[in-house]
Amino acid sequence: MGILNKILGDANEKYLKKIQSLVDKINSLEKEFEGFSNERLKEKTGEFKERLRKGETLNDILPEAFALVRESAKRTLHQRHFDVQLIGGLVLHQGKIAEMKTGEGKTLAATLPLYLNALEEKGCHLVTVNDYLARRDTVWMGQIYHALGLTVGCLNHEQSFLYDPDYKKPPEGKEKMRDELGSFYVVEDFLRPCQRLEAYLADITYGTNNEFGFDYLRDNMVYDLSQKSQRGFHYAIIDEVDSILIDEARTPLIISAPDTESSKWYQEFARIIPRLDPKTDYEIDEKMRAVTLTENGINKIEKILGMGNIYEERGIKYLHHLEQSLKA
Repeated sequence: MGILNKILGDANEKYLKKIQSLVDKINSLEKEFEGFSNERLKEKTGEFKERLRKGETLNDILPEAFALVRESAKRTLHQRHFDVQLIGGLVLHQGKIAEMKTGEGKTLAATLPLYLNALEEKGCHLVTVNDYLARRDTVWMGQIYHALGLTVGCLNHEQSFLYDPDYKKPPEGKEKMRDELGSFYVVEDFLRPCQRLEAYLADITYGTNNEFGFDYLRDNMVYDLSQKSQRGFHYAIIDEVDSILIDEARTPLIISAPDTESSKWYQEFARIIPRLDPKTDYEIDEKMRAVTLTENGINKIEKILGMGNIYEERGIKYLHHLEQSLKA
């Protein structure tokens, strides 16, 4: 393999050489974009959308879009995308997995392809591992998107938000809000509560894999399409992809509800079973561990319930549950 690598070259090195021209192009635009006013930066978003409508592709506008996001980050967060983050953004835009080390700024790198793909106005998702990170990154990175005229939503367990720089959370209850470790306060200023649908209608939506998954299941249970929250699956970036798609994927997402009918039946069974005679009303098969009602037992149950034919009025399912109760 060593000889082959020398002859053919390392695949990653080849890829980096291939995209270096894009990185250089983005860097060459930096001085030009530094001269734009804040209003001009926001106007560029509208221009990009119009160019896409006229037939240009995302790849056509990619260098300018990435340069625009970099300039917005410099002004809002006072952070600049370095080449390693530009490369990470290019990799993610192309649907590949980017392994970035701690400190290389993956959160900032993700803003580049998210902004670019959001220009198609079909919604983009950032899937993260817990509610706290979804809130934090919405507020943190939301400043970049907001400065460029995009909206940002956030999904939490039984909560939804929109990034709003003018929103202030009411003071009551702030002292109780901590992250999972309890190490510092997490004040939800700039996160305005909203309906689930509003969060999904945002240009970019941050949330956990479970929230996206359960919303998908709920959408498949609605009686009318107008009740759905999600609007389709256009583009997504998955944080900690190995954990979410391999480790956590082993645990299925299940939506369940209490069976009120069965619960009512078992209350009836508690009243019926003590009145049955084990000698004449049901037969026990010890070997098969089964209990079967006799004709005499069925007649007695019909008298207790005041009905003529239990099969017609309650069905075979009812008798099955009754026999299971006897077995227990």
